Amino acid sequence: MSKTDLTQKVNELRGLRRMADELNAEIESLQDAIKAEMTAQEVDELSGSDWKITWKLIPTRRFDAKAFQQNNPTLYEQYTSESATRRFCLT
Repeated sequence: MSKTDLTQKVNELRGLRRMADELNAEIESLQDAIKAEMTAQEVDELSGSDWKITWKLIPTRRFDAKAFQQNNPTLYEQYTSESATRRFCLT
């Protein structure tokens, strides 16, 4: 791939990322408006003729690795492993 082709692809990628950011902001704005209405109505579900929206609290439990490491450093070291990954960044 030539330098010109690569520059064109980078510029296209930047443009698409800007468009995605704009779309995500619009999506977030619409979701926030709907959530505000659900809060005002004090409901966790709304529906229409061809749609249904739920916004419910989902309880979860997560393992606190940081606390476990502080309280059990030997066990933590015994059961952890190092890995590597590649990150694609465009600046």
